[in-house]
Amino acid sequence: MIVVTTEQIEGKRVTETLGLVKGSTIRARHVGRDIMAGLRNIVGGEVKEYTMMLAQAREESLERMIDQAEKMG
Repeated sequence: MIVVTTEQIEGKRVTETLGLVKGSTIRARHVGRDIMAGLRNIVGGEVKEYTMMLAQAREESLERMIDQAEKMG
């Protein structure tokens, strides 16, 4: 199965659109990470704890979208 976010695929002919899929997730913050993030925020720079949490949430959402697309056909 090919899952895309565009209307066309170069070199392919789209014969059917099955519909929209979506993937959502909510992440709880961790007290220890919040303390470290707060300290890092004072000094400046990237808050790696939140960057990591965002990347994990994005990956989980993508996996859910693919699962939903596979169930649709």
